[in-house]
Amino acid sequence: MVWVVGVRFKPAGKIYNFECDTFDLKSEDAVIVETVRGIECGIVAVGKRDLSENQLVLPLKKVIRKATPEDTAAYESNQQKGREALEVCKKKIKEHNLPMRLIDVEYTFDLGKIIFYFTAEGRVDFRELVKDLAAIFKTRIELRQIGVRDEAKMVGGIATCGRILCCNSFLGEFAPVSIRMAKEQNLSLNPTKISGICGRLMCCLKYESELYDGRRNGEKKHGKNHSGIENDNPGTDS
Repeated sequence: MVWVVGVRFKPAGKIYNFECDTFDLKSEDAVIVETVRGIECGIVAVGKRDLSENQLVLPLKKVIRKATPEDTAAYESNQQKGREALEVCKKKIKEHNLPMRLIDVEYTFDLGKIIFYFTAEGRVDFRELVKDLAAIFKTRIELRQIGVRDEAKMVGGIATCGRILCCNSFLGEFAPVSIRMAKEQNLSLNPTKISGICGRLMCCLKYESELYDGRRNGEKKHGKNHSGIENDNPGTDS
């Protein structure tokens, strides 16, 4: 058995498990953890719990410490630096006349790397841009191309229902969504009616999908088609 906590690095981001044998952590605690990207600051989304190894993807990274006031101040400083780097990179993109749109910038907690997220319709040769950014910021630079769904998650917005986008407010991960789900729920197949602001099928089509799947499986089990008509021939009266 392993003591773990679930940590989130963004308000509606994916939750990652970290080993925390020696720390008494609860939900909403800020923690400093080791990740594949380096040292990061995150928020405990799922409190400390004991899980068996077959419930986890091993090996797990560890919680280094509970965040101190100094850590929190450093994290906020990094956020400000990220906003400044965003403006610098936008100017450089314009100078190089690159067909890309900058979406967000992140500093790792230890300032070992800056990650620039962008969208583009095709491949972009940004080698000269990376050289310029590395010369300015004196650290490792990573440019990461993202899709339209990830862009909507980062930027946010209001959905057609009038609420904040699900992906930006609470969805940690995107679930597969298909046109079949809209058909089963008898929704209009007009793309403008079932697409989100990202231009892809709305994530909420998934929410009731299991209910419709269960109803369909139940009808099959009882020998009925979708209209409720018995599938078996009734035969003739003797």
